[in-house]
Amino acid sequence: MSKKVLVLGASGGIGSAVAKRLVEEGWLVYAHYNKNKDAVLSLKKSMSSSSIIPVQADLCTTDSTNSLIDSIKTLDAIVHAGGGGYEGLLENTPDNVMDELWSSHVFQPARIIRSFLPSMRKGHSGSIVFISSIWGQTGASNEVIYSAVKGAQIAFVKALGKELALSQISVNAVAPGAVETSMTRHYDEFDRNAITDSIPAGRMAAPEEVAGAVSFLLGKDSSYITSQVLSVNGGWHA
Repeated sequence: MSKKVLVLGASGGIGSAVAKRLVEEGWLVYAHYNKNKDAVLSLKKSMSSSSIIPVQADLCTTDSTNSLIDSIKTLDAIVHAGGGGYEGLLENTPDNVMDELWSSHVFQPARIIRSFLPSMRKGHSGSIVFISSIWGQTGASNEVIYSAVKGAQIAFVKALGKELALSQISVNAVAPGAVETSMTRHYDEFDRNAITDSIPAGRMAAPEEVAGAVSFLLGKDSSYITSQVLSVNGGWHA
């Protein structure tokens, strides 16, 4: 029987690459989306796979998140790749943006994870991976609240990993730098060059490279790794 994983944010660039990689490795993937159902359906169609089950939820609302939880019985792993970003000075950041970033990156994912922990503990197995960010490690001006919630993810991972270690449940994070997704495509040529020039590898990461790190953290070769942050940033801010 295939292991079951919930990929939150499977309609995004990184989440989609993670879902695809895990299906190829034999996982049954609950592919979460909020508004972009077409992206998940397109992935399912492209892979001609019954191993992708689309699930919808708005991670900014508790009722919607509860519906997602109720629709899934058991899980072997959870990967959180969801949540948007925000660029702007802190004094110009609206309250609703702060609330949405906290809810989608930390609060609702924590609620989802909490609901599946009893069954994971009972089975003495499980893996949880957060897609955090380099800015959760170092902070970024003009992205203060985004940096804050990504840093909170890392603190959550470090603490929960210790709490669950005796139950053989691993909790880790992947912290990408700049990745070729919709979150970076809006940069003009000048800004893009400035970013890539500052990265020792001389380029942005492909989503598939982040997915590879997730695959490793969900696999047997990482069985003794927990509460850790795996940086995938091409040497940027090493």
